Amino acid sequence: MTSGKKNIIIIGPAHPLRGGLASFNERLALECKNSGHQVSIYTFSLQYPGFLFPGTTQYSSEPAPQGLDIQVLINSVNPFNWIKTGRKLQKEKPDIILVRYWLPFMGPCLGTILRIVHKNKHTRIVCLADNIIPHEKRPGDVVFTRYFLKPVDAFVTMSEKVLSQLSRFAAGKPARYVAHPLYDNFGEKISKETARAHLHINPNEKIVLFFGFIRKYKGLDILFEAIKILKQSTHKPFAAQIKFLIAGEFYEDRAPYDDMIRSLGIESSLILHTEFISDSEVKNYLCASDLVVQPYKSATQSGVTPLAYHFEVPMVVTNVGGLPAMVPDDKVGLIAAPNAASVAEKIIEYFEKGEEHFLPYLREEKKKYSWKIMLDTILSV
Repeated sequence: MTSGKKNIIIIGPAHPLRGGLASFNERLALECKNSGHQVSIYTFSLQYPGFLFPGTTQYSSEPAPQGLDIQVLINSVNPFNWIKTGRKLQKEKPDIILVRYWLPFMGPCLGTILRIVHKNKHTRIVCLADNIIPHEKRPGDVVFTRYFLKPVDAFVTMSEKVLSQLSRFAAGKPARYVAHPLYDNFGEKISKETARAHLHINPNEKIVLFFGFIRKYKGLDILFEAIKILKQSTHKPFAAQIKFLIAGEFYEDRAPYDDMIRSLGIESSLILHTEFISDSEVKNYLCASDLVVQPYKSATQSGVTPLAYHFEVPMVVTNVGGLPAMVPDDKVGLIAAPNAASVAEKIIEYFEKGEEHFLPYLREEKKKYSWKIMLDTILSV
């Protein structure tokens, strides 16, 4: 290997698993490869037991990404597998292991593997921490997280909130914040007309998109209440005509949401595509939309924001967690309080100002969020 080039192993979800973490890891591996490093992804043969997984399937129907070395090895609930995987990595002596941490459930598995690897006295272990304290708390979270963190040498986070949480658990270890890079692996921007024709959406309507897995902290209930406010708007008649495209799979019981839709009388304002959105379809949803809304109740960072940047769709986000840091107010989008009245007000404000107000700022701001910056931070931390 040439001087300065590293042997990097990424531990985390990848094909045949689906979802944002898998897409991120595959795109980061491509950046490593294009920069001249040797890179492999060690992914899960079993990520979650079926009873713990809230969606329909953990597996992708898309073809495997071309040109990446993805090894399906890790069983999250089998301690014998953890030992075997740890010994394999210990002998391979990669220069860097980059391990994703997003859920305390993974703490025992990943913590055991990393403890074994650490014995080779060569491999530097860097954690890319999506969450330290999870959105939905469960017994064992703190114990599992502490167990995972001990063998980690350094940390990279994609939100200031997670960086501050690390001080409670891993004080004294190197840690750096870097903004979530833009997802540029879902294809190029297409015309609004083409995207709407594909999704059978009226080309003349104002479309607001809520995108991604549906979980309590993402505030879809807040959005539903905001839609009711907009439907009743009299001083801004156009507000009642806005349609809301809800695109993503329920990761919790959908019955309360269906009840809420009926009780609020907002059925006519909704376009429901509540199934998993495959990678090849992502661009159609973003490009069909005038505005992306993230009415979250809590957040660290969001993978939806980089998607909106890549496809150049302005945003309304709530002022929670790391969301406002990536959405300069009245430039790339608008910042709302996490309540229905504020979200409704900002949606109206967006359409009054118009897309042309936001696009120049958005196109300039998006230049900051590169995969090279992410990789350079990982290598330097």
